[in-house]
Amino acid sequence: QVQLVESGGGSVQTGDSLRLSCGGSEGTRSNNAWGWFRQAPGKELEFVAGLSTAPSTTTYADSLKGRFTISRDNAKRTVFLQMNSLKPEDTGVYYCAATRKPLSITTLSNVYEYDDWGQGTQVTVSS
Repeated sequence: QVQLVESGGGSVQTGDSLRLSCGGSEGTRSNNAWGWFRQAPGKELEFVAGLSTAPSTTTYADSLKGRFTISRDNAKRTVFLQMNSLKPEDTGVYYCAATRKPLSITTLSNVYEYDDWGQGTQVTVSS
C-alpha cells in the first residue's frame, strides 16, 4: 500500500524555485520523522533533507544548505521541500519518506531508517 504521495515537481530554468509537497500516513497516529531523497539519472539515491519532531530537528545535505528548506504544516499532515536557486545538477526524481521513530541528525540521513515511501516526483532544471 502506498503510504505517501509527492507533488509539485516540474520543469524549470536555472535559478528558479520549486516547492514539493508530501502527504499521507493518515490515521490516529502521526509520523515523527520525515526525509527527502533524490535520484539523478544513472545515480544512486541521495539524501536531501530530514525533519524530526521528537525532539525538533532538521538537517540537510551539506551541499544543499542555504538553498533547500524542509518544513511541515500546522496539522502535521503535509511536509514541504522548498528549493531555491535551482541548478541543472538538482535534476532527478525526488522521494519523500517517513517513519514513526524519532530520528536524530545522524539517522535522518539513513535511507534504511524509513518505513513509508512515496512514488516520487520529477524535477528537471535546464541551463
